Amino acid sequence: MAKNNINIQIVWGVVLVLAGIGVFFRIPQVMPKIQKIEHFSSAIFLIRFCFYFLGVLLIGGGAKKIYDNYQKNKN
Repeated sequence: MAKNNINIQIVWGVVLVLAGIGVFFRIPQVMPKIQKIEHFSSAIFLIRFCFYFLGVLLIGGGAKKIYDNYQKNKN
């Protein structure tokens, strides 16, 4: 893989990690609005779990991408 592509992948990994962190900051602001919707109020635990799981996946995927491409960049 070209060195330029590796750097782009590292930047993309950083963007994914930042998006995951943003999800964690946004959840407390959005959940009260979702709880007000009568249709979703019974499944609020599942919705909250899915949001947090999405944040974890974004952070984990971005961290893996950064780590893998950083190792390639060092070699």
